[in-house]
Amino acid sequence: MEFLPHIGILLLSYLLGAIPFGYLLVKLRTGQDIRTIQSGRTGGTNAMRAAGWGVGLSTGVMDVLKGTFAVMLARWLAPGNEWLAALAPIGAIIGHNYSIFLPKRDEHGKLKLGGGAGGAAVLGGAMGLWFPALFIILPLGALIYYFIGYASVTTMSAGFLSIIIFGIRYLLGLGPYQYIIYGVLATLLVVWALRPNIKRLREGTERLHGYRARKQKEKAS
Repeated sequence: MEFLPHIGILLLSYLLGAIPFGYLLVKLRTGQDIRTIQSGRTGGTNAMRAAGWGVGLSTGVMDVLKGTFAVMLARWLAPGNEWLAALAPIGAIIGHNYSIFLPKRDEHGKLKLGGGAGGAAVLGGAMGLWFPALFIILPLGALIYYFIGYASVTTMSAGFLSIIIFGIRYLLGLGPYQYIIYGVLATLLVVWALRPNIKRLREGTERLHGYRARKQKEKAS
């Protein structure tokens, strides 16, 4: 029965991640349902589209903290358990992507849980496991966004960079292997959530941003 408290920690992490900050902030600011706007996701990028930079940034910060607080919760309730520390932010990412607070029926009448793609929560989880990861993933993510130009690729990069960071730390004897597992699972969750974007990337129809978008406009003008 010792596993029951561990399940409770993961469940709390899921519920923490499931708080739909983007939905709530956009609703308070504009009265709109963010799920009806563009991508329909509740993350910072779509919140910015729906209600401006302030709401988008606030949503992004709070979504990052979901992953961070999930790690803190696990370390507080189960100190020394690296598996729980690594899996708690995974619970938060799942909650963020599939929030129990945002049930909705699709056009076929099937019940679905709304949410985001998980990139911010992935960053937050990495930050909770090793705080300096923030100063690696955030600037590299900004460079990827500006020069590669795809928000979806930027979102996926948070997981890939986590694998690299925690892999190097493990090889140097500075961190546990469980954190690598965190990076792998986080990446899989984000890639799964971004399946429509990956399809558009393959088709060449994904929306461009940053440097490449600017160059594209200059050529067209």
